[in-house]
Amino acid sequence: QVQLVESGGGLVQAGGSLRLSCAASGRTFSSGAMGWFRQIPGKEREFVAAIKWSGGTTYYADSVKGRFTISGDNAKNTLYLHMNSLKPEDTAVYFCAARRLNNGVNLKLISVYDYWGQGTQVTVSS
Repeated sequence: QVQLVESGGGLVQAGGSLRLSCAASGRTFSSGAMGWFRQIPGKEREFVAAIKWSGGTTYYADSVKGRFTISGDNAKNTLYLHMNSLKPEDTAVYFCAARRLNNGVNLKLISVYDYWGQGTQVTVSS
């Protein structure tokens, strides 16, 4: 059974940093891709960042470009999101997602991912 478990969320002041982790178990995604999305209550889940394991190509939402960095550790089957210069508008539940195959799909779309974690809350105070 595949599981994605996020950790690292919490409360931080504006301008601060956090590192989110997503530990995958049950299979590896070395042939696919993984991503981070976030959601505010009452709003749609939105793309934050994604990475293709093969080659390491990364993608970012414009709102986080230059502040967030997505990375992964294949040996640990773990995905990370390094978040710097956090803003109150970054407050959301952050979800990890994984796709088995990397076959040219648009990784910014929710629908292309096969597995999802339960989410971790990030709150940025002003």
